[in-house]
Amino acid sequence: MRHVRLQRDLPVPMPDGVRLLADHYAPAGAGRAPVVLVRSPYGRRGLFGFVYGRGFARQGLHVVIQSCRGGFGSGGTLDPLGDEHEDGLATIAWLREQPWYGGSFAMFGPSYLGYTQWAVAPYAGPELKALATQITASQFRDAAYVGGAFALESALSWTTLTDGMSRRLGGAAVLTAPRSTRRAVLSGRPVAELDLLSAGHPLPFFQDLVAHHADPAVPYWDKRDFSPKVGEVDAAVTMLGGWYDVFLPWQLQDYAALRRAGRRPYLTIGPWYHIDARHARPTMAEASAWFRAHLLGDPSRLRPDPVRLYVTGAEEWRDYPDWPVPGVRERRWHLQHGFGLGEDGPQEADPDRFRYDPARPTPVIGGPVLLGDSRPRDQRRLEQRRDVLVYSSPALRADMEMIGPVRAELFVRSSTPYVDVVVRVCDVAPDGRSLNVCEGVRRLGPAGPAGPAGPGPEGVRRAEIDLWPIAHRFRRGHRVRVHVAAGAYPTIARNPGTGDPLAAGGPMVPADVEVFHSPGLPSAVVLPLCAPQG
Repeated sequence: MRHVRLQRDLPVPMPDGVRLLADHYAPAGAGRAPVVLVRSPYGRRGLFGFVYGRGFARQGLHVVIQSCRGGFGSGGTLDPLGDEHEDGLATIAWLREQPWYGGSFAMFGPSYLGYTQWAVAPYAGPELKALATQITASQFRDAAYVGGAFALESALSWTTLTDGMSRRLGGAAVLTAPRSTRRAVLSGRPVAELDLLSAGHPLPFFQDLVAHHADPAVPYWDKRDFSPKVGEVDAAVTMLGGWYDVFLPWQLQDYAALRRAGRRPYLTIGPWYHIDARHARPTMAEASAWFRAHLLGDPSRLRPDPVRLYVTGAEEWRDYPDWPVPGVRERRWHLQHGFGLGEDGPQEADPDRFRYDPARPTPVIGGPVLLGDSRPRDQRRLEQRRDVLVYSSPALRADMEMIGPVRAELFVRSSTPYVDVVVRVCDVAPDGRSLNVCEGVRRLGPAGPAGPAGPGPEGVRRAEIDLWPIAHRFRRGHRVRVHVAAGAYPTIARNPGTGDPLAAGGPMVPADVEVFHSPGLPSAVVLPLCAPQG
């Protein structure tokens, strides 16, 4: 291992005169060499410096860890997501002027640090050789408004965290932010006031998210969404994600965009959630192998197949040539009379009904959130509620593996046009434990899709819900279970049933919801069936 020299607090000038601070980790005696650039809103010392800075420098690479605008000594004011394109390109221009710059560079980092990579990657030129991104995506808009519903807990916890980190003793914010967020969202106060409870004062980015919820396709997002340019990235990209991570669906959209453009990114998905410490070791191992291959010309540590997945339920790793994996067949599992679930088509039956009361919103147990433990949880307590419909298959006669995207097509009617449709897939063990595997939501309004052409009940709408993708083995003797509800609070903000803006905090209207499952209105969950291995 090489010795490492550290130079702290290098000022990096931005076009508007602001200076951002960076730390430079240099392998002793290396001279000019490739560089790994890390841009972070979470500071540049502590574990960031020790693991990322010294870790990559000991492999013969220069490492620059920079604090984003408005935090940890860097000038300006933090405008989350808003300045990373211009600031990142200005940092790259500065990098090229350094006497130790070896003519090529890579970028590295998880979550927001990954977003800063996508913000510049299509524009950085041929000297950018590699990206190593983890639990991130090229745009965060769709994760903030998942299925059109506001991801309340994740949005509030992140804005509370970043505000707390900018203050004295900010390191404790990673512990205090989730707790203060949970207290705020359980207070019953209007959404627009929750930042006052969690942080003690208004949080501008949270207020921006609330204000732009009604129409995410507004100019506010134009400079914060880099997904249209992903296919233009020439640098080699490796991605690491988690089955329970809040950004996984959009990370896989980035993977698909690269594949459509003829690129061959690497992809690893493990049984991890966003802040899961267990993905730290594979993150460094895979990034190190990637940088050795694309910065130092040594591909010996790269695996043959680009896609590596952990199959939950089977509890094993698998390698594949692509995602979605070859040989997957979509199978429709129909909601059936008597709360059954199966591949047989539905029979004529009356719809199932429930009432959603936003004053007492349907809670959520587990599921992907930004700053919490999102591993599967037992859902039996939730399944006892009257505002959750539960459909179960017979016990499986053989193991079944589902690997790929998951979606639901439900035919619903509601007493108010403003309603959320929440769908969750669970694995039910012989002892009755019901563990959530994946979930999704779709917010409907008056302009929502109508039912199928031809005769049918008036007011029925066809709701398409994208769930989190999965790689899961349902074992012999287990059952597949599907929940249908109209809330998942506080993961998503309650739907007041009125169409009023989130910030309004006005009256709330209960929704009487009907779910149809007849031959003419065949509600179903579409699961990706694979031939079991092992």
